Amino acid sequence: MSPKTVLIVDDEEQLLTVVNAYLLQNGFRVLTARNGREALSLALQKSPDLILLDVMMPEMDGLEFLRRYREDCHTPVILLTARVDESDKVVGLELGADDYVTKPFSPRELIARVRAVLRRHGQNEPETTPLQVQDVVLDQVFHTVEVGGQSIDLTPSEFDLLAALMTAPGRVFTRMELLDRAQGTAHGGCERTVDVHVKNMRTKIEPVPKNPRYIETVYGVGYRFTSSDS
Repeated sequence: MSPKTVLIVDDEEQLLTVVNAYLLQNGFRVLTARNGREALSLALQKSPDLILLDVMMPEMDGLEFLRRYREDCHTPVILLTARVDESDKVVGLELGADDYVTKPFSPRELIARVRAVLRRHGQNEPETTPLQVQDVVLDQVFHTVEVGGQSIDLTPSEFDLLAALMTAPGRVFTRMELLDRAQGTAHGGCERTVDVHVKNMRTKIEPVPKNPRYIETVYGVGYRFTSSDS
């Protein structure tokens, strides 16, 4: 199996050096960029397997990069943020980030997050039979989703959460169960992450997002994918 390529985007030279060295020691190929504009050009040319993205950068910050990049590409993205305000992290997730790590962080933790994200986005053998519930069809081999015959673009994390829900229609999943199923126990994420991804999915697949027919909220518990069109 060929090494995975990780693009690090950060304007801090010391952080780039440390993370670069740690990734290389752990068997990854590495690309680096120092602002969002440089990263956008490099990512479109080189097609990395994963992007580590700083939020606060000159010329083009991480959120603007993510906004533009997600128009065409669905490569997994982990945000690197020094901000402690939850709203900043939520904005990143809403724009399509898969995870975030708050600075300062342990290089070991970062490697664990990188491996967990890569593992769930291609290391496991997918089910060969597409999942279909109501008029939603999810194909884990070709990584496609159709609703009523119309193709829907989901981020990798949104796809994984939808797949988890559709494997057991009608069953209520807690937020932590969904984190574990879609992202692995090494993820270490928070339950708020699931809420943001579900909100994003609803805007894409639900005819009326505020009155969902597919993904129901079970208050105080979590979410379920409805087993019938009722």
